[in-house]
Amino acid sequence: MAEYKVFTLSQVAQHKSKKDCWIVIDGRVLNVTKFQEEHPGGEEALIEWAGKDATQAFKDIGHSKSAQKWLLKYQVGVLQGYTTKNDADVQVASIEEPKKNEMSAFVIKDDHTPKYAALVEFFLPLLVGGSYLAYRCLTADSSMV
Repeated sequence: MAEYKVFTLSQVAQHKSKKDCWIVIDGRVLNVTKFQEEHPGGEEALIEWAGKDATQAFKDIGHSKSAQKWLLKYQVGVLQGYTTKNDADVQVASIEEPKKNEMSAFVIKDDHTPKYAALVEFFLPLLVGGSYLAYRCLTADSSMV
């Protein structure tokens, strides 16, 4: 794990403009100045928290694992009194730029209907209809005799 400079919250608070934007998330001091235009929530979201601890806001939004890995890319230090989690499994160098025209999606199929149910739903009405027609044909023939 890389060694980072230790900052106080008052030192971070000096970086609260659009041209020099630092925030704190989970004890990590991040320089997000260059990330403002790319931020999916807009630069206003970052500027609102500039110079402050944005940990709770970051967690409340529900950022993805990918977003959490991006924290390491912009980290310039740690907040005094915090110890950060071990990031041995996350490598900053392996973070790739997101592709603008590509979207990932997945489908969750939560269908607990048994496979035979489709057959029953198809054949049961045919069976009932066929039985009714057979009954009508048999009773119609016997009344004419």
